Amino acid sequence: MLVPYTIEQDADGVWSAHARLSSGAATRGEGDTPDAALAELRRAFDLLKEEFDSPAELM
Repeated sequence: MLVPYTIEQDADGVWSAHARLSSGAATRGEGDTPDAALAELRRAFDLLKEEFDSPAELM
C-alpha cells in the first residue's frame, strides 16, 4: 500500500515526515536525516495499523 507523505527540514535542521490518511488520522516521524524521519514515519504507521487492526480502515 502506498501512502503519500511530505518531508521537510525545519530551521533547527530536524527532518519531519508527515502522512495524512483519508480517515482523518495522521502520522509523522522525525529524525536527523530524511531517511531517519521516514523510518520513524513507517514505525508510526505500523502502530496505527495495529491499533485499527487493518490498514484498510485507515484509507
